Amino acid sequence: MTNSYHPVEQGKRTAILDILRGWALLGVAIGNYSGYIRIGIPHETKNNLVSDILSYFDEYFLAGKSWTLLTVLFGYGFGILINNVAAKGKNPVTFFTWRMLLLFGLAFIDSSFWFGDILKDYAFLGLILLLFHKSSAKTLGYISAVLILAVPFIMAYIKGLNIERISIITNPEYLKLYHSGNWLEFFKFNLLANFYQQIIAPGYAIVAHTVMLACMLFGAMLQKLDFFNRLKEMKKLLIYVLISSLFIAVILGVVFYFTTENKAEFLNFFHPYFWFIISTMIFIVSGIILLYDSKKLKTIFDYFSAGGKMTLTNYITQNILGAFIFSGIGFGIADTMPYWFYFSLAVFVFIIQLFISKWWLSKYNYGPIEWLWRSASYRKLFPLKKKIQSDIISEVRTV
Repeated sequence: MTNSYHPVEQGKRTAILDILRGWALLGVAIGNYSGYIRIGIPHETKNNLVSDILSYFDEYFLAGKSWTLLTVLFGYGFGILINNVAAKGKNPVTFFTWRMLLLFGLAFIDSSFWFGDILKDYAFLGLILLLFHKSSAKTLGYISAVLILAVPFIMAYIKGLNIERISIITNPEYLKLYHSGNWLEFFKFNLLANFYQQIIAPGYAIVAHTVMLACMLFGAMLQKLDFFNRLKEMKKLLIYVLISSLFIAVILGVVFYFTTENKAEFLNFFHPYFWFIISTMIFIVSGIILLYDSKKLKTIFDYFSAGGKMTLTNYITQNILGAFIFSGIGFGIADTMPYWFYFSLAVFVFIIQLFISKWWLSKYNYGPIEWLWRSASYRKLFPLKKKIQSDIISEVRTV
C-alpha cells in the first residue's frame, strides 16, 4: 500500500467515543472475570449480601450492555475507517478485509487465553458488514430494526430446539487441561471451549450474532448521520431517549423477571431478553453523553477516554491476566471464590489499566496492540513514541 493511507489522528478522535469504549471495557472486564465462576464442576456457591448486590448490579446494568455497546461503536468506527480509506481513492473493501483477517489472528491469541473471546465475532461480522458499506443511513436503520424485532422470536425458537451443548468448562476430563499447569493443555481447553460453546452453539452462533450484526449496522447508521459530532444540537433528543429508554427498560426488566420466575408459556415463542439489554444500554449511553456534555466529571472522563483509546490492548491484557490468576498456569483459584471477589478484582484491574493508559498515552501515540494492528493494516510503520518538545524544536532549527 502507498503512504496515501492515513488513519484517524489521535488529536482528531471524537472524545465521547473513547469514553464510551472505556465504560464498556469496565463492564466486559466484570463480565469476563465473573465468568470464571462457571469454570468447574457445578456446585453451590455461598454468597453474602455484598455479592448478591453486586451480582444484581452486574445483571441489570452491565451484563450484555457492555458488549452490545462495544459492538455499536465497532460499527461506528467501521464507517469512519471506510470513509477515510475511500477518500484517499483506495479500495475500502480490500483494506478492511485485510484488517479483519489480522483481527482473526489477534482473536486466536486471545481465544487461547480466554474461552469467551469476542474478537473472532467482530472479525467475522466485520466481513459481513462490508456488504452494507454503501448503504444509506435509512437502509442501515431499517435492517437493524428488523433484526432487533426478530431477535425475541429467534431466541425463543433456538431455546425450544433443546439442542444438547457440549460443556467444556464443567466437564471433569476437560477441566484437567485447565488446571494442569501445562501451557499447551491450557490453550487446548480454551480453544475447545470457544469452539463448542460459542462457534457452533446455536444460542450464541445465531442469536448473539444476530444481535451483534444489528448493533454494528446501527453504529454504521449513526456514523452516516455523524451522530457523535452533533451532540449539541441533539441534546433535547438525547433527553427524550434517556427518559423513554429508562421507561422501556424498567417495564421490560419487570416483565422479564416475573415471566422467567413463573416460566410463562409465551417465552416459548417470544423471549424479550435482548430488548431489555439494548434498551438499558441505550439509557446508560444517553446518560453518559449528557453527563459529558454538561462538562461534569471531566477528570474521570479523561481517564475513561485514555482507557478507551487502548481498548484492544486493555481487553487482551485483562484476559491474559485472568488466565494467570484463575487457571493452572497461575494461581489456579478458578471457581473457588465468592462473587464479590471476581467483581472487585475486575474493577481493580480496570482502574489500574486506566492509570497505565493515561501514562502510556502521554508518551506514546497508540496502545501497543493498537499500534501493531494499525501498522499491519496499513502496511506501514507509524511512529509509536510521541515527539517531545525538544525534538520538535530541534527539527525546526534543522530546517
